[in-house]
Amino acid sequence: MIKKSIEEREKKMRKKWWIFLIIILAIIALVGILLVIPKKKSELKEGKTKIVTSFYPIYIMTLNLTQGAQNIEITNLAQNDVGCLHDYTLSTADMKKIENADILIQNGLGLENFIDKIIEAYSNLKIINSGEEIINKIQEGDKVNPHIWTSIENYTKQIEVITQKLCEYNPENAQIYQANYQKYLKTLNDLKLEYNTKLQKLNGSKVICLNETLTYLARDLQMQVTSVETNHEESTLSADTVKNIIEKMKQENIKIIFVGSEDDLKNAQTLAAETGAKIYSLETAMVGEVNKDAYITKMTENLEVLKQIENR
Repeated sequence: MIKKSIEEREKKMRKKWWIFLIIILAIIALVGILLVIPKKKSELKEGKTKIVTSFYPIYIMTLNLTQGAQNIEITNLAQNDVGCLHDYTLSTADMKKIENADILIQNGLGLENFIDKIIEAYSNLKIINSGEEIINKIQEGDKVNPHIWTSIENYTKQIEVITQKLCEYNPENAQIYQANYQKYLKTLNDLKLEYNTKLQKLNGSKVICLNETLTYLARDLQMQVTSVETNHEESTLSADTVKNIIEKMKQENIKIIFVGSEDDLKNAQTLAAETGAKIYSLETAMVGEVNKDAYITKMTENLEVLKQIENR
């Protein structure tokens, strides 16, 4: 009887032990699952859509359109102080940036003369050409002025194209891109309205542009523009060119000279001294700090400078 009682107790103990062991194993399995799930989520976050922009103006556009977008990574190809890309040569570091990129956003219109090299090296890279729908291009002979972004109207068309393509290539963020586009568009339209209402007296005024980037801005103001190609360094103007410009300014009574804020003023000062014209230094929005509001800030600064012409 006693032996039987002992056996029953041992049997119950073994049963409790097995139950305890099963519970422990179940807890271990649950903990393992919980540890694995976050790991998988982090792995998903690493699978980002990598976007490369060609240079500063396109970078600022893209920053505005991608605010709050998930699983993306944005890199600017050229340094923010490079300026125009006319004679830009890709470095090894640049090619490294593009190596794992999914999307490249460019200005277009021949500004990025290295684009064919990139396409040849990375045939699967999706290219967004922000200038492809610009109709009212400034053209002299067979050369197109590609500095379209200083026209607020052109700028809004560029962000429209970028938004459409980003929605196509990265649909998971389409709603965010569209919402950002509408918000940015409203800000740009408000600025454009200020330009139209506060600078009406500039309509028909004659101006010498010593930085072809500003030609689109002057045209939007319906000014009569004489654009001088300087490669953004006025020191490149020859003595004959300076002489011819002075003669033109005297003959046509041109009293306004536009230069970029980053330009050398040497030749502008010569022209002003010979003709009595005044120099107005304007932002080209081609270089600057990493700030999504940079374009709006720079164009607002230009508005204040241009008001000085109105009030002279």
